[in-house]
Amino acid sequence: MVQHAYNLFTTAISSVHPSKLIKEYIVIKKSELIIDNHKRKIKSSTKVVILAIGKAAAAMALQAEEVLGDAINDGICVTKYHHSLPLRIIKTVEAGHPVPDKNSEAAANMILQMVTDLGSDDVIIVLLSGGASSLIADIPAGLTLSNIQEINELLIKSDAPIHDINTVRKHSGTLKGGQLVKAAYPATVYSLVISDVPGDDLQTIGSGLTAPDTSTFEDALNIINKYDKENKVSLNVIDRLRQGIKNQISETPKPGDPVFDKTFNKIIGNISTALIAAKVAAEQSGFHVIECNASLSGNTISKAKEFAKLLLAFNGPQPACFLWGGETTLNVTGEGMGGRNQHFALGVLNEVKEHWNRNESFSVLCGGTDGTDGPTDAAGAIIDSHMLTDAQLTKDLIEKHLADFNSYDFFKEQGRLLFTGPTQTNVMDIVIGLVDKID
Repeated sequence: MVQHAYNLFTTAISSVHPSKLIKEYIVIKKSELIIDNHKRKIKSSTKVVILAIGKAAAAMALQAEEVLGDAINDGICVTKYHHSLPLRIIKTVEAGHPVPDKNSEAAANMILQMVTDLGSDDVIIVLLSGGASSLIADIPAGLTLSNIQEINELLIKSDAPIHDINTVRKHSGTLKGGQLVKAAYPATVYSLVISDVPGDDLQTIGSGLTAPDTSTFEDALNIINKYDKENKVSLNVIDRLRQGIKNQISETPKPGDPVFDKTFNKIIGNISTALIAAKVAAEQSGFHVIECNASLSGNTISKAKEFAKLLLAFNGPQPACFLWGGETTLNVTGEGMGGRNQHFALGVLNEVKEHWNRNESFSVLCGGTDGTDGPTDAAGAIIDSHMLTDAQLTKDLIEKHLADFNSYDFFKEQGRLLFTGPTQTNVMDIVIGLVDKID
């Protein structure tokens, strides 16, 4: 069943790959540009600029080049290291993720230079995907790259959901929170988005580069206090947020701001798209899909326990398939290596270790659809019922690796890491559980 789980995972990823999505939304006919049914005449003086940002940026940019060709006047693709693809027109910058680096700062400056002097006849096509918040470090006056790196790392390792993390990022930058649109105005902005956040919230995806922002400097400061980071964050960051609260620094542009009058955002792929593709494939393979849930969120271990209980209590038609998608949060306190998917898988294994005494086999795959899980080279991990018969895999050993947040080394030793390489897309995480009778 491990192979079945892997096949379903790759089917889900293929359904949200830019090669399938982009050409459905961008068309050019002679001098007319059509983006998501918005038609626009391209004059001889019109500049067309491509900004592809995120883990799927390279594949999105490649598809845009294939459709638009020499109609593109300028462009930049900002993606994670080792995620680039050969591009003919659009420049590529590989940068840091999940913590920004010098290339992230350089990329932000390049983007700002590209959009600042555009006019009302010009067009910006933003190709946005998960990871963009880290990949560009738009550093305001008074802050440094090390300040931005510090706040990113502190919040990522906390139990903070992505909405909270990106609220702080938006108010510690000059492009996020709709400020890219403000800098580009009066150019027209079309943003095609592959969503990697729960609920497809445009304010949160990529820290809302092209969306109005309802959050405030006060919200950002409250989030830092909420996760007890006020004494760990640089005073430069705290001072900026306090200045914003006092209106000494301009807020991010809000809903109704005229700068958004010429901005159009469209979600073109998300976790639901991926799960539906997996569901169809599972049913075609003879599985009864018991649950297809795209609302996975909350603490990683709590959700792992919930998923394990689902498998343990199941008493329905077989072979059965459970599909979950979304993104959990992990408060990292140990010194080990891993990611939320590997930690989730280890948490499930820990729960079923002493309780799986049924005459069925199971397999559980937990994977990041971008092909990377945390700061590791793995997309996640796969467990199955065969591991329960290994006398060396004691509950004490499992719990020690959980406590050390060292799921990577555990699964590496067992040969159970999930490797896909860069998938060129990103719609959060997928958990696949399969249950079947033993022949």
